[in-house]
Amino acid sequence: MNANYTLRDEIRDYWSLRAPTFDQQVGHEIFSEAERQAWRDLFLRHLGPGEGRQALDLASGTGVISHLLHGLGFDVTGLDWSEPMLSQARAKAARNGADIRFILGDAERTLEKPESYDVLVTRHLVWTLVDPATAFREWHSLLKPGGRLLVVDGDFVSDTLVKRVIRFVEKLVPGLAGAAHAPNAMRETHERILSRVYFSKGARAQEVAALLGEAGFAHIVIDRDLKQIHRQQAKNLPLLKGLERATQHRYAVLAVKTST
Repeated sequence: MNANYTLRDEIRDYWSLRAPTFDQQVGHEIFSEAERQAWRDLFLRHLGPGEGRQALDLASGTGVISHLLHGLGFDVTGLDWSEPMLSQARAKAARNGADIRFILGDAERTLEKPESYDVLVTRHLVWTLVDPATAFREWHSLLKPGGRLLVVDGDFVSDTLVKRVIRFVEKLVPGLAGAAHAPNAMRETHERILSRVYFSKGARAQEVAALLGEAGFAHIVIDRDLKQIHRQQAKNLPLLKGLERATQHRYAVLAVKTST
């Protein structure tokens, strides 16, 4: 492999390959109005109504979270490092008539102007970060005084009893558990990336919160009450996969940049 081809490049290229089918998966796209409302409730609980405030959706992918924020009245910018993801996001925004700005950039080193956003939101990004300490300091710098960061993430790595049951059932009756298997090359790439990121053993809420504190954030709150979202997602998942989602260590973390 080219010595100049970094882990960040591999992560970008992996998600670029995932872009064409990204919106087909539960947990990426939203498949019911009930789930959409559950997401709105989470954002309103921690961020309040948009009222024209500037919001940055970090690692925005196809723009699912960007559209939720836009619907709540935020002036939204979506940032992603994958051109195929951005292409899908822009097309979706055009279809929906949504005035959302999508830009190419690395979520760990955005190159955006300091103190230019009121709100930052990430969904399922932190567990893939190469250098979260540096990323969190960067995100802190992007917020205006009093600005809020909301991280929605989870530990998708650690083994659990439910995961072991699913593997056992799948071994007995292949396909019964509803496990979706990625092509071998894609799965191997995912595992190779996962073994080298910072949270290779799983992104736990307390560790994320501690790193945010070290980056300068304050008033940090861990919210583990995501059951309404998971309940709606489970309706579009096989039984055992829905149970796995409900029992995983998933959470939202709110952190505030204090006024100076």
